Amino acid sequence: MIKEVEIRNLDGLLPLMTEQKYRPDLSRFRSWYIYRGMSDVSFRLFTTLERNCRDKMGFLEPAILKNFSKYAAREDPSIEKSVWRQMILGQHHGLPTRLLDWAHSPLIGLHFAVTEADLDAMEDHDCMVWRIDITELHAMLPEKYRAVLRDNKTSIFSVDMLNQAAASPEQYDRDMGDSAMVVIEPPSIDPRIINQYSFFSVIPTAMHDIEGFLDRNTNNTVKYVIKKNMRWRIRDMLDQLNISERIVYPGLDGLSRWIGRHYYVRE
Repeated sequence: MIKEVEIRNLDGLLPLMTEQKYRPDLSRFRSWYIYRGMSDVSFRLFTTLERNCRDKMGFLEPAILKNFSKYAAREDPSIEKSVWRQMILGQHHGLPTRLLDWAHSPLIGLHFAVTEADLDAMEDHDCMVWRIDITELHAMLPEKYRAVLRDNKTSIFSVDMLNQAAASPEQYDRDMGDSAMVVIEPPSIDPRIINQYSFFSVIPTAMHDIEGFLDRNTNNTVKYVIKKNMRWRIRDMLDQLNISERIVYPGLDGLSRWIGRHYYVRE
């Protein structure tokens, strides 16, 4: 079931930012939640592959990855050894893939929720942050995937671990159907991935309704709806906390976006 929580003031942010649970085995507080911020509450959870290729995504995905690998191998030769590395690198550079972006940091989720390309539209609509539980999702995986996690004494897949379980997207789709998905921690191929504390969910092509899947099969999924009148307040707070385009997109592009928004004059 998806729980919906409205955030109408700054106090409402506290649960979102303090969801770590105490682990007696570590004597520390840890969280297996990951977050996805979306700038409009009406947006749905879709992969760029499904949005781009519609009902032909299963047919077109191999050609997309093959052509990307052919031309991109000069930049990163290792992608020829793993289709999952191809997807991660491609997703990072705007290639349509079956991956959905998530962040381990709720503050990064908030950044994407309260940031608009059109700053005039900031108060036109509510926004949201999704929260999902990695361990809850991985408990639904087929046994051979759970065995890989146990053998590696972890709850999160790496590229190499996913290669052990499924060497191809076709095998992955046969294993998952529309009833499970893997969450993967990408290799640190770029400062953006590091700074955004990035994770990806690998969506099987048979799963056309991600929200429906989460609603039917999970208990810890939360959709935090941020009211539109709070967006600028949270946006300015994040800037003071050093969560901005300057950090999320290291380099001159991110710096320019941050400066442009910092000096934006509201009507």
